[in-house]
Amino acid sequence: MSEYILTKETRDKLTKVSTASVATALYKRGLRNQFVQGVVPMKPKSVTMVGQAFTLRYIPAREDRNPLTVFRDRDHKQRVAVETCPEGYVLVMDARKDSRAATAGSILITRLAQRGAAGVVSDGGVRDALGIGALDMPAYFACPSAPTNLTLHEAIEINCPISCGDAPVFPGDVMLGDGDGVMVIPAHLADEIADECTNMESYEDFVLEQVNEGAGIIGLYPGTDEENLVKYDAWRERTGR
Repeated sequence: MSEYILTKETRDKLTKVSTASVATALYKRGLRNQFVQGVVPMKPKSVTMVGQAFTLRYIPAREDRNPLTVFRDRDHKQRVAVETCPEGYVLVMDARKDSRAATAGSILITRLAQRGAAGVVSDGGVRDALGIGALDMPAYFACPSAPTNLTLHEAIEINCPISCGDAPVFPGDVMLGDGDGVMVIPAHLADEIADECTNMESYEDFVLEQVNEGAGIIGLYPGTDEENLVKYDAWRERTGR
């Protein structure tokens, strides 16, 4: 588990920024592969998903190890992950981008939501997609998939470094999800990314207002003309942003 603890202040800032802004801020730092490829929200939510990562890694299922009877094992990693994911965290699952079988279903994800998780992300399939989409908790999966995880996946390790949709995810990293998808913010960068993106969102609101009033984007977005930066400073003073 990462030593970093996401503060309420940083969490509140991140709930007001977009994955696009985070992607740009991370790109400035040389990080190009922090977007979780191939996952979509089961149903768009009005809230932005923000929480630290609690991970579960799947490997390809070997038939002799994964009959239905394995669920009698009270230490089965999939079940234990659901029951131990801390409140306010996001359960992130590595299914090797194989969505031909489910990595969870509505009963497990409902239990996760009842325990206070901030969300769930998997680069594999999901059972009972409609039921999961109806939950208040944000949920991101590759696609609906009826077969049980046991047909293709074996839950093998909890809270270890994983790959989810080609993005590296370390336990404690900060997951941010909106209608466009999910970004992984390395834990040690979370506070500064929150601050930078808050300012980026402010400038983009200013730009959108200018564009709606007929302004051209050259020199405005990005802000390379001094006169636009002066206008922005005046706008911030006027709006308190």
